[in-house]
Amino acid sequence: MNKLTAKLPKGFQDQWGKTLSLQKKLLVAIEDNFKRYGFSALSTSPMELSSVIGNSLSEDESNPMSDVFTFDEDGEKISLRYDLSLPLSRFYAQNYLNLPNPYKRYQIAENVFRREKPGPGTRLKAFGQCDCDIIGKFNSTVANAELCNLIASTLLSCGLKKDQFLINISNRKIIEGLLNQLKITDQKQKQKVLRAIDKLDKLGFGISGVTDLLKEKRTDASGAITVGAKLSETQTSEIISFLKTKDLKELKLNLKDSLSQEGIKETEDLLKNLNYGEYSDLINFSGKICRGLDIYSGFIVETNLTFDVKNSKGKVIAPGAIASGGQYLVSKFKGDDFLGSGISIGISRLTYCVEQLNQIEVDENQPVLICVMDENLLPKYYELINLLRNNNINCEIFLDPKKNLTKQLTYANKRQLQLAIIVGENEIQNNTATIKNLLGTKGEENQFTVSMKDLIDEIKKFIKNN
Repeated sequence: MNKLTAKLPKGFQDQWGKTLSLQKKLLVAIEDNFKRYGFSALSTSPMELSSVIGNSLSEDESNPMSDVFTFDEDGEKISLRYDLSLPLSRFYAQNYLNLPNPYKRYQIAENVFRREKPGPGTRLKAFGQCDCDIIGKFNSTVANAELCNLIASTLLSCGLKKDQFLINISNRKIIEGLLNQLKITDQKQKQKVLRAIDKLDKLGFGISGVTDLLKEKRTDASGAITVGAKLSETQTSEIISFLKTKDLKELKLNLKDSLSQEGIKETEDLLKNLNYGEYSDLINFSGKICRGLDIYSGFIVETNLTFDVKNSKGKVIAPGAIASGGQYLVSKFKGDDFLGSGISIGISRLTYCVEQLNQIEVDENQPVLICVMDENLLPKYYELINLLRNNNINCEIFLDPKKNLTKQLTYANKRQLQLAIIVGENEIQNNTATIKNLLGTKGEENQFTVSMKDLIDEIKKFIKNN
């Protein structure tokens, strides 16, 4: 019999222990804040018709669905969602008569799936997202300011400090207008340019890497070649100069195309509106962001961390944006077009990065271990279990009565449990219990005996103080 090797496919991960406890704590903070901003919950199907999903991701012209997991189901093409916005658009188009206008929804910790090359640490083929979107008819300036404020408020609620992240905003119309000005009219070439710019900070390509992608080709460290946008030297130089410009007023003078001017005006209005809130100091204009997906039509946002993030080998990596999104127009469904704008927080990536800070306390609410000193005392142990659980104290009994105390405590230490309760013949006779502090400082007294009537109070006191 051939036995299988236990392993995951590349680009997927398991989560457990402290990491999973941290993620759950972050999710509670995120969902509470989404509700605080007036969004209501929605959960959409993880699979959609391929025609709904579309092909906004792929850079492979010969296989436009190459980045999406697609299946043939009874002669019909269906795909795993690669984001939560398109399923929302389908849901809204299907149910808009029964929904408020605008419709504000959030989805929390739902996986999306992408058939792309996994990267170091934070780039996965399946990862959780937490989305907030406003969809229908609304004032874009007010809505987009609210979304920016939502990002800042949510990340602060998650325990990040103000100097640990920066929210960058821009408008797709600005760069689209520049492409018009440079006479870049071919749609596929435009797409290549936008995706090249999108890689500037995300994958750590830097200006030189983006320059290669704007020209003929880029060759990575492994020798793999990515075909470039094939721009001229002048076109490439103009785009690189644009990426280096940080001042919106300077862009207003340099960019003459009416679409660029429209995008600049929308950004100025947004920045003015943001000054009414309390997070304007955390929000910054940056022409370097453009968002790689084709759906965006105006306002765009990306939030980056300002502290070092390392991979499992201790190497500093570029983790990419942890909260991003923008404004889009939905025109693919029958009926009138409708506007959407939203943000997405990558919970898998956020958890990975935040865990490295070690500044957010996580209570795993570990159980108390009831040690088995004598198999004949099992009835007493179950009385003790019922007492603890009825007082909202998590507990478990060691599951092999034949193992000695040393092995039972080894089990507890491996699980990093805080407390073990030891009750033998002496404790039974004296109506007492011995509490052992398993995480105590070596050399100190970490074991004490209490009367059974005081046991609950002593356990709760210990848990509260630790």
